[in-house]
Amino acid sequence: MIVTTTESVPGHVIASILGVVKGNTVRAKNIGRDFAASLKNIVGGEIKSYTSLLTQAREEAYNRMVNEAIELGADAVVNVRFMTSTVIGGAAEILAYGTAVKLAKSR
Repeated sequence: MIVTTTESVPGHVIASILGVVKGNTVRAKNIGRDFAASLKNIVGGEIKSYTSLLTQAREEAYNRMVNEAIELGADAVVNVRFMTSTVIGGAAEILAYGTAVKLAKSR
C-alpha cells in the first residue's frame, strides 16, 4: 500500500477514486502523566510521556485509515492529512484521512 501526502504517485496515474478513508482515535491524559507534566512546567523541557501518547495515537489513526483503504481494494491513499482536536478537557482526537485510489502505470 502506497500512502502519500501528495496528490499523485510518481510513475502512476490514478485509474479510479474509491473514496475518502479515515481512521481516528481519542486518547486521554492520566494522573501519572499529569504529575510529570506539572514538574516539566516548572523546569521546562519535552514532556516525553505526552509525546509518546500522541505518537501512539497517530499510529493507530494511520493504521485504521490504511485498513479502511485495504477493505476498499485500494492500491494507494493519496493526499493524506492528520488533524487533532480536543474532545473534552484532557482528551484529544487524532484523525488521519486521505483519498483511496486504484493506480495504473504511466505510459
